[in-house]
Amino acid sequence: MISILGISAFYHDSAAALIIDGKIVAAAQEERFTRIKQDASFPINAVQYCLSEANITISDISAVVFYEKPIIKFERLLETYLAFAPKGFKSFFKAMPLWLGQKLFLPREIKKALGENCHAPIFFSQHHQSHAASAFYPSPFLEAAIITFDGVGEWATTSWGVGRNHQVELKHELHFPHSLGLLYSAFTYYTGFKVNSGEYKVMGLAPYGNPTAAQVYVDKIFNSIVTLKEDGSFWLDQSYFNYCVGLTMTSPKFHNLFGGPPRTPESDLTQKEMDLALAIQIVTETITMKIARHVHRETGLENLCIAGGVALNCVSNGKLLREGPFKNIWIQPAAGDAGAALGCALFTWHQVFDKPRSTEFIDHQQGSYLGPKYSNHDIELYLNSIGANYQTHLNEKELCDTIASYLKAGKIIGLVQGRMEFGPRALGARSIIGDASNCDMQKIMNLQIKFRESFRPFAPSCLEEKVSDYFELDAPSPYMLLVAPVKKSRCLSTSEMQQNLFGIDKLNIIRSDIPAVTHVDYSARVQTVHAKTAPRFYNIIKAFELLSGKGLVVNTSFNIRGEPIVCSPIDAYRCFMYSDMDVLVLENLICLKELQPPLAGAEDYKSKFKLD
Repeated sequence: MISILGISAFYHDSAAALIIDGKIVAAAQEERFTRIKQDASFPINAVQYCLSEANITISDISAVVFYEKPIIKFERLLETYLAFAPKGFKSFFKAMPLWLGQKLFLPREIKKALGENCHAPIFFSQHHQSHAASAFYPSPFLEAAIITFDGVGEWATTSWGVGRNHQVELKHELHFPHSLGLLYSAFTYYTGFKVNSGEYKVMGLAPYGNPTAAQVYVDKIFNSIVTLKEDGSFWLDQSYFNYCVGLTMTSPKFHNLFGGPPRTPESDLTQKEMDLALAIQIVTETITMKIARHVHRETGLENLCIAGGVALNCVSNGKLLREGPFKNIWIQPAAGDAGAALGCALFTWHQVFDKPRSTEFIDHQQGSYLGPKYSNHDIELYLNSIGANYQTHLNEKELCDTIASYLKAGKIIGLVQGRMEFGPRALGARSIIGDASNCDMQKIMNLQIKFRESFRPFAPSCLEEKVSDYFELDAPSPYMLLVAPVKKSRCLSTSEMQQNLFGIDKLNIIRSDIPAVTHVDYSARVQTVHAKTAPRFYNIIKAFELLSGKGLVVNTSFNIRGEPIVCSPIDAYRCFMYSDMDVLVLENLICLKELQPPLAGAEDYKSKFKLD
């Protein structure tokens, strides 16, 4: 037995992943255990979970792999500070103690964290090798082009290559500071959202932008900031940015170009932010499409695998699938640095140990259900200990029919079942679900359940075989990483007055017969649910279809704003009680809100999570 433990840590979104004899056994982010969003600390809880899931100890591990090479990253840091000196001393002074005390001595830190019983050798993969491996090896393709794009690894910010059988070869890369991820993050910062967290908000805000006004900003970006070549390579004028030397993303020159300082976080959104969001989304799609077309010309391959933080831009992914040159696309669901923990372990198995891939044409990511699960017995013990009221449904059909009846009655349901998802998307294992045809569902979920901005869209989870009944999509989207238009036959006409509305005023227009998942541009971020990969979630939606005629539900992550997605029944019960959810399903046990004893501390609960 060869067991390989992959680790990402010390930047953001730390995680651990375990593969045994080439099979992905377990993977989880540290934030789910510590309840600290994007926790960057060494993922000791995630490691312990992975070992427990495999029923092994740290002494059984054959190799430990870190997802990037810290010495090369430190070299980039020093060269950058020297290039811009004397600017950036404050940032340099802040970074050095952590590097000199911890990051430069990672073998020591890893051995210390894993304990004296860890005798495995420690390997280091390059950052974009880890991303590329995380995209190609779990995919169903034996041959594919690979593109990775993020903020920055050691030096690389974008790379492309080819995966064949069990070999991944990266052929070309762009280097820091020229980064699509950092460009998008600069606009995230400028529009008043948190970098490495608020990029989703910018993507969701973009459809509220005015196309004419946004095009003015697009022209400014390409005329002043970004030089884009036909092959998709690009150059960023660093005089508009501050991320090389400062503690912020943008410079006064950037602010002058776009007419003022960055928006103050949590202040009112204006049309300007919406237009800027649309502009940077257009720029991102333009660049990614040029890169994809170049890679297709160079490789001649019909399959594409994608990873890196920019791969979580599901609007760009959807456009790439619809309009791009590749026939098939597979995106790593944990596309950010968390997924690199899985990628570096797979890279070591296949390319360091030279082990072949399985020839089965399947999704080796297993639906990304790679985290912990909890037994009915353990859940009952917890609920009994706090005096909770619950019903037990041991019959699968009875359970799914009961959940479906609550959905039909307009109830909002917190769902904890099976193994937790690996990656930022809730895929039915740790989800909050509701009726997509309910006109009030989007507003209630945003304001009373998630406690977040009203403009944020929600995703549909749809029976895979029915997806073309609702959306202009003819491919599976199991990881909620593709945006597709809502089918025209389901869309409703709007009045002239409604068509002339701008910004947030667009929000309350009913646009289709599935309004809770129809964004203002008539699009939706789709998850397709397959009976084999997610049997209970599939059966719940199927039971709801029999009652309502709709083979889909609203699906959002089980958490409140600023909180990591829930992991345990304890996390779930607290979130359920401190929000306006109506029903909580914990495996085969159902709790109704009105039957629960009071639980004090709601304000403390909300305040302990930092706003994202």
